[in-house]
Amino acid sequence: MPDTTASPSPVPAARVRRAASGDEEALGRLDRAVWSPLHSVQPRPEEPYEPFFTPRTGPRDHLVAERAGRLVGYVRVGRPTALASNAHVRQINGLAVAEEARGTGVGRALLRAAVAEARRQGARRLTLRVLGHNAPARRLYASEGFAVEGVQPEEFHLDGAYVDDVLMGRRL
Repeated sequence: MPDTTASPSPVPAARVRRAASGDEEALGRLDRAVWSPLHSVQPRPEEPYEPFFTPRTGPRDHLVAERAGRLVGYVRVGRPTALASNAHVRQINGLAVAEEARGTGVGRALLRAAVAEARRQGARRLTLRVLGHNAPARRLYASEGFAVEGVQPEEFHLDGAYVDDVLMGRRL
């Protein structure tokens, strides 16, 4: 007798695009919804909320993932310093994925888009910082070619524990 049970429908792929100024409210909501001491060194955001975009990091610095017309993630890519001597380096300064989109490839798609964007900008290296206790993020970064390049032991005190700051990078 044939199996008549329906298989789960696949999760539609997320579309990654450059952020627009109109995304600010949705990005702010997403950022507040995913806040956790697992990945944030800042206190939990409280009202009144700061704008998501700042003069230093605007839409031009963000790539967003959409699924079914809804923002489900973002990655922020910028220069680590304003120095001409490291203009060849880009840095991931934030990556967030909505809880319901985790494990569906959104983070990986955003990370790959960040690599492509850094290359498009002429960068030779892409770096990031991740908290030592954030094992899921560290596994994702390693699987995409990022290697640990340094550790600042007990750099942060979060939720009553000292946490390492792990520096990772990769050549482009």
